[in-house]
Amino acid sequence: MGIFNLFGNKSDQNILEYKSKGAIILDVRTRQEYNTGAIKGSRHIALQDLPNQLLALKKSNKSFIVCCASGIRSGRATKLLNSKNIDAINGGGWQSLACKIK
Repeated sequence: MGIFNLFGNKSDQNILEYKSKGAIILDVRTRQEYNTGAIKGSRHIALQDLPNQLLALKKSNKSFIVCCASGIRSGRATKLLNSKNIDAINGGGWQSLACKIK
Protein backbone atom coordinates (compact mmCIF):
# COMPACT_ATOMS: atom_id res chain seq x y z
CA MET A 1 0.00 0.00 0.00
CA GLY A 2 1.42 3.38 -1.00
CA ILE A 3 1.45 6.35 1.31
CA PHE A 4 -1.26 8.05 -0.74
CA ASN A 5 -3.59 5.12 -0.10
CA LEU A 6 -3.72 6.23 3.53
CA PHE A 7 -5.37 9.55 2.67
CA GLY A 8 -8.76 9.96 1.01
CA ASN A 9 -9.17 6.47 -0.46
CA LYS A 10 -12.12 4.24 0.14
CA SER A 11 -11.39 1.06 2.03
CA ASP A 12 -10.54 -2.17 0.26
CA GLN A 13 -14.04 -3.38 1.14
CA ASN A 14 -15.64 -0.45 -0.71
CA ILE A 15 -13.45 -1.13 -3.73
CA LEU A 16 -14.56 -4.76 -3.75
CA GLU A 17 -18.21 -3.71 -3.37
CA TYR A 18 -17.92 -1.31 -6.31
CA LYS A 19 -16.24 -3.99 -8.42
CA SER A 20 -18.88 -6.58 -7.55
CA LYS A 21 -21.59 -4.15 -8.69
CA GLY A 22 -19.97 -3.73 -12.11
CA ALA A 23 -17.91 -0.59 -11.63
CA ILE A 24 -15.48 0.18 -14.43
CA ILE A 25 -11.78 0.59 -13.69
CA LEU A 26 -10.78 3.98 -15.08
CA ASP A 27 -7.04 4.51 -15.50
CA VAL A 28 -6.06 8.18 -15.74
CA ARG A 29 -2.33 7.78 -16.39
CA THR A 30 -0.74 8.96 -19.63
CA ARG A 31 -1.02 6.76 -22.73
CA GLN A 32 2.68 5.90 -22.43
CA GLU A 33 2.26 4.78 -18.81
CA TYR A 34 -0.87 2.81 -19.63
CA ASN A 35 0.87 1.03 -22.50
CA THR A 36 3.59 -0.24 -20.16
CA GLY A 37 1.02 -2.17 -18.11
CA ALA A 38 -2.57 -1.87 -16.97
CA ILE A 39 -5.42 -3.73 -15.34
CA LYS A 40 -7.05 -6.05 -17.85
CA GLY A 41 -10.36 -4.61 -19.03
CA SER A 42 -9.69 -1.15 -17.65
CA ARG A 43 -10.72 1.94 -19.55
CA HIS A 44 -8.05 4.54 -20.25
CA ILE A 45 -8.65 8.27 -20.24
CA ALA A 46 -5.63 10.40 -19.37
CA LEU A 47 -6.32 12.93 -16.61
CA GLN A 48 -5.76 15.86 -18.95
CA ASP A 49 -8.39 14.45 -21.35
CA LEU A 50 -10.97 13.68 -18.66
CA PRO A 51 -12.84 17.02 -18.82
CA ASN A 52 -13.63 16.34 -22.49
CA GLN A 53 -15.07 12.91 -21.63
CA LEU A 54 -17.34 13.85 -18.73
CA LEU A 55 -20.56 13.84 -20.73
CA ALA A 56 -19.87 10.38 -22.17
CA LEU A 57 -18.97 9.01 -18.74
CA LYS A 58 -22.11 10.48 -17.21
CA LYS A 59 -24.26 9.05 -20.02
CA SER A 60 -22.80 5.59 -19.38
CA ASN A 61 -24.61 5.57 -16.05
CA LYS A 62 -21.79 3.48 -14.57
CA SER A 63 -19.72 3.71 -11.41
CA PHE A 64 -15.95 4.01 -11.63
CA ILE A 65 -12.93 2.93 -9.64
CA VAL A 66 -10.24 5.40 -10.67
CA CYS A 67 -6.55 4.52 -10.63
CA CYS A 68 -3.22 5.98 -11.71
CA ALA A 69 0.38 5.32 -10.68
CA SER A 70 0.27 6.39 -7.03
CA GLY A 71 -3.20 7.69 -6.22
CA ILE A 72 -2.62 11.42 -6.67
CA ARG A 73 -4.02 11.81 -10.19
CA SER A 74 -6.80 9.34 -9.48
CA GLY A 75 -7.73 11.44 -6.45
CA ARG A 76 -8.00 14.54 -8.63
CA ALA A 77 -10.00 12.63 -11.23
CA THR A 78 -12.34 11.22 -8.59
CA LYS A 79 -13.05 14.69 -7.23
CA LEU A 80 -13.79 15.96 -10.73
CA LEU A 81 -16.11 13.04 -11.50
CA ASN A 82 -17.94 13.38 -8.18
CA SER A 83 -18.36 17.14 -8.74
CA LYS A 84 -20.27 16.26 -11.94
CA ASN A 85 -22.45 13.71 -10.10
CA ILE A 86 -20.58 10.74 -11.54
CA ASP A 87 -20.19 7.94 -9.01
CA ALA A 88 -16.48 7.26 -8.55
CA ILE A 89 -14.02 6.22 -5.87
CA ASN A 90 -10.26 6.54 -5.79
CA GLY A 91 -8.69 3.12 -6.20
CA GLY A 92 -5.16 4.51 -5.81
CA GLY A 93 -2.19 3.05 -7.66
CA TRP A 94 -3.07 0.62 -10.43
CA GLN A 95 -0.68 -2.10 -9.31
CA SER A 96 -2.01 -2.25 -5.74
CA LEU A 97 -5.57 -2.02 -7.08
CA ALA A 98 -4.92 -4.97 -9.37
CA CYS A 99 -3.94 -7.05 -6.34
CA LYS A 100 -7.10 -6.03 -4.44
CA ILE A 101 -9.58 -6.93 -7.16
CA LYS A 102 -8.20 -10.33 -8.18
